[in-house]
Amino acid sequence: MSESRIFEGKTSTEAIENGLKELKVSKKDVDIKILEDEDKKSFFSILAPRVVKVEMTLKEKKEENKPKIIKKEEKEVSKENMEKAKKQVEEFLKEFISNLKENINYEIKEEDTNTISVVIGGEDSKFLIGYRGEVLNSLQTILVAVAGKNITEKIHVNVDALGYREKRKKVLEDLAERIEKSVIKNRKSVTLEPMTAYERKIIHTKLQNSDKVKTESIGENENRRIVVSLK
Repeated sequence: MSESRIFEGKTSTEAIENGLKELKVSKKDVDIKILEDEDKKSFFSILAPRVVKVEMTLKEKKEENKPKIIKKEEKEVSKENMEKAKKQVEEFLKEFISNLKENINYEIKEEDTNTISVVIGGEDSKFLIGYRGEVLNSLQTILVAVAGKNITEKIHVNVDALGYREKRKKVLEDLAERIEKSVIKNRKSVTLEPMTAYERKIIHTKLQNSDKVKTESIGENENRRIVVSLK
């Protein structure tokens, strides 16, 4: 059973607002009982400071019966096709980088039975990242198409350069935490700037277990962005 607490204010509205702010919840999350009505003051208390007390009890949270999302299992890529995919990626990168005439190297390996990992390094590889990973994301999209050419199974390709992905993930997770605190403190929703699906997933994942805020994506295509709001 939830514990009840008493809050005060000059009016019932003020007392309720004080309680909601301190408990960091919305009005729908509590049961409210006014203990002292501001309209029922006696003659002897008319000159006393106006104080209204309200009792607030947090409602028991009910488990939501959310439908289970069943992920369709991807068909495992055959060893022969994985070798074919890696060879196609290798041939493309070899020609692509030789035309750049820059000091860039790369390593191609199997991350799992459906995924190829491409790690790019070298003194001049920084420009392949681009602003917030735009060039890297474009290169990854191209390599997914290259790897899957004439192959029926779905093949994933993860591309990284100079450890950018992990650094960006940390930046976005820190951002998610700051936004969560801001939404709870100011009780106002925050809309983030447009992000890629990869970056939005990091924000959603970081805040999915929050008991105070929720996330949702709005907008279309390159204008797709996340809104963080109170539950």
